Amino acid sequence: MNRFPKLFTGLVLGVLIQAQSASAADASAVERGRYLVNTILACGNCHTPKAADGQPIAGKELSGAGLSFNAPFFAGAASNITPDRETGIGNWNDDELKRAITQGLRPDHGRLASVPLAPMMWVAFYKAMTPGDLNAVVAYLRSVPAVRHEVPLSEYKRQMPRQPYPDAEKGFTEVDQQSPVRRGAYLVTIGHCMECHTPAKDGKTLYEQALGKGGKRYGPGLVKGYPADWSGSVSRNITSHPEAGIGRWTDAEIKRAITQGISRDGHPLKPPMGFSWYAGLKDADLDAIVAWLRTLPALE
Repeated sequence: MNRFPKLFTGLVLGVLIQAQSASAADASAVERGRYLVNTILACGNCHTPKAADGQPIAGKELSGAGLSFNAPFFAGAASNITPDRETGIGNWNDDELKRAITQGLRPDHGRLASVPLAPMMWVAFYKAMTPGDLNAVVAYLRSVPAVRHEVPLSEYKRQMPRQPYPDAEKGFTEVDQQSPVRRGAYLVTIGHCMECHTPAKDGKTLYEQALGKGGKRYGPGLVKGYPADWSGSVSRNITSHPEAGIGRWTDAEIKRAITQGISRDGHPLKPPMGFSWYAGLKDADLDAIVAWLRTLPALE
């Protein structure tokens, strides 16, 4: 009996099964990346152009200049991170893109070759991303439509060192995130929440001394891209202090503030809090974030 047809059929089926498995894995990575980019990472908060009312412009997602900055050390706008080859990241390979996200280093080719990314790119937090999540973010960025949108070149007035974030330096694994508190710590880290919610002194954010205490000021003189009536804001205390912080807030009240931008007393929160992005967070991830916030020592 000729066994070749059966053997050939078996090989073909094996190849098809492997191809289907690879395709499913790719789709899963893209979907995971979509979730991260459009929720906790809130990439569009900076990288998606906005209309005068502060709402993202449909069809321009991630094409740059959602926010622009004018600081003593840097002036410019967020880059186009769609796969457009001329104005975006279409000519960057995966390793170059990962290095930019986690180390703040541009490739040695293209616009601003080898120039470090602006300090507003929170690579000190993004370096905490697990390899799986980093691969997923890259896969998703490859999948979004390429948008031709040339953002004006930024002006780097002086080099600014990046300040390490303690939890990002320690790192996270897939296994230790099975604990809700550790998962919450991971999400808060890659969401760079404590960059805003921790005060600074002499140019240094006080992560070790005043984590979550709030009090950092943001104003239209520094950041452009929020609604025209935005006059600035001050980050609030999110430690467990019963009066100054959120110690007496219920879990539901904390979640509402994160996802809807409504404070405990009902007043609306202001940018740069990215609640419109956090609205898509899964319930389990919100629970984890709240669980970690409950561990912050009370600070007045």
